[in-house]
Amino acid sequence: MTEESNFATHLNNFLYPRYSYHGEFKPEYLVFNANLQEFAQRVSYISNLQTGGKISPEEAYDQIKILWKNLKRTKKELNIE
Repeated sequence: MTEESNFATHLNNFLYPRYSYHGEFKPEYLVFNANLQEFAQRVSYISNLQTGGKISPEEAYDQIKILWKNLKRTKKELNIE
C-alpha cells in the first residue's frame, strides 16, 4: 500500500467513521444501520456548515429533509417495521 493510498484510507475513516453493529443480526438491519450512520454523519456536516455560516438555515433544512426521505425510503424498501 502506498503512502498516498494509506493517507486516503485514514482520511476516509476519519471523515466517515463506521461503528460495529451490536443489535439483532439480520442483513436488512445491518444495511439500515450503515445507512443510518451515513445519515447521522451527513446531518452533522450540514449542521456544522449552517452553524459556520456557509449555508443558510433553509438550505440546511432542505438538505436534511432530502436525507430523511431517503432514509425513510430505505427503511420501507428493506421491510423494516
